[in-house]
Amino acid sequence: MFWIDPYYLLFMLPAFLLTMAAQWYVSTSFKKWSQVPVRTRLSGAEAAERLIRYAGLMGVRVEAVGGTLSDHYDPRTKVLRLSRPVYQGRSVAAVAVAAHELGHALQDQEGYAALKLRSMMVPAVNIGSYLGWILIFLGLVLHFFHLAVLGLVIFSLGAAFALVTLPVEFDASARAKRLLRETGIVQTEEEVQGVHRVLNAAALTYVAALFTALMQVLYYALLIFGGRRRR
Repeated sequence: MFWIDPYYLLFMLPAFLLTMAAQWYVSTSFKKWSQVPVRTRLSGAEAAERLIRYAGLMGVRVEAVGGTLSDHYDPRTKVLRLSRPVYQGRSVAAVAVAAHELGHALQDQEGYAALKLRSMMVPAVNIGSYLGWILIFLGLVLHFFHLAVLGLVIFSLGAAFALVTLPVEFDASARAKRLLRETGIVQTEEEVQGVHRVLNAAALTYVAALFTALMQVLYYALLIFGGRRRR
């Protein structure tokens, strides 16, 4: 059974610990800077609206969405969806997250290559995350090496998606930091530092996701190719 395999723990325990650390860091950073108000007294929604006008993003709307840190930009409907703490919050954390999502809207408007590639990969990744594992399992159980390798290739799409996500997220954060300064939404060095802390913490979660995906691929590769050598 894969889930009691000591090799699985060897590969996945570091990934689990990094993921937990990243989630703790983003949670504590957001909580800390949610308590620090911006001098402009703008809410996350108001900051997003100001940035939309400043950047000339025609047709982009801002809506509230349920959940915590569920903020995202939907390129299909051109809607910036902000969680209630961000939408209503008048804090450094709120404007930082809102500006980050606005960065994705800018990428969409400009046809940012990595964002387009990531969007194109979504259907294949959604299918591959299930189909790949099934093919790996069947290939190992039935001793069909090539079927298992095919499953590994399909499963690896998840790691490729996580890799493509990194430049998309880093670029959105860089745009957010620049725009917040240019528009005067953040003004003091403390506010600038807070924006950096919140967005850098969020970026770590994507690094952790990539590391986890790579460890999964390496584990299954070990099962497939290691088992073949033993036979």
